[in-house]
Amino acid sequence: MARVKRGTTNHARHKKVLKLAKGYRGRSKNTFKAAARRVEKALSYAYRDRRNRKRTFRSLWIQRINAGVREQGLTYSQFMHGVTLAGIEVDRKVLSDLAVREPDAFKALVDQAQAALNKAA
Repeated sequence: MARVKRGTTNHARHKKVLKLAKGYRGRSKNTFKAAARRVEKALSYAYRDRRNRKRTFRSLWIQRINAGVREQGLTYSQFMHGVTLAGIEVDRKVLSDLAVREPDAFKALVDQAQAALNKAA
């Protein structure tokens, strides 16, 4: 039976890890052992933070909506309740964008929500 040499696969694996470690500081960028540890850690952080980013952005949108709504004399929770009562199907991302970039359009939405709240009460 022929002898199997593993040089090519090892070289490819090392090359792949070192390519991912590009830009790291110290030995982590050019020695395989250190790079492999750092790359594994970095990939686990990346996986975790792809999920965390969704949370972070949602909380940012909520803060922006709250700031815009408080200028109109409502709280965030009152506004969101009014939005559902009014049947407005706009998500928080779009609402926050309107609050920041289009204050007049946002005010119109707040007025609709306020009217729906008054009607329900």
